Amino acid sequence: MWVIMDETVLRRPVSIRGEVMREQLDKLLQFAERDRVTLQVAEFDNGPHPGTYAPFSLFRFTEPELPDMVFTEYLTGALYLDSRTEVSTHLEVLDHMTAHAASAQRTKKILRDYRETF
Repeated sequence: MWVIMDETVLRRPVSIRGEVMREQLDKLLQFAERDRVTLQVAEFDNGPHPGTYAPFSLFRFTEPELPDMVFTEYLTGALYLDSRTEVSTHLEVLDHMTAHAASAQRTKKILRDYRETF
């Protein structure tokens, strides 16, 4: 599983109680330690990225008869996109974000550093 999250999610507190943020960051760090997970942070220093416009999830299936699919949410609903053009565009965005986001190792350091502020 590959997860890229914007640095915004680390800077916007989910509670005024620091322990809630610490617990959230602990969960992210545990998640980042899993063998089949790559977690990356898209840092502010790298400027805006195309994924800023709307969060999305890309689903790829091992069964050849199931096409790749993109899931995206918006204020009043959600969409599943499966056209080749839409999926291809989202794959390009994901490739760009992966290349420009902090490495998995740097991401762990970022998470530990943020945890220390709470």
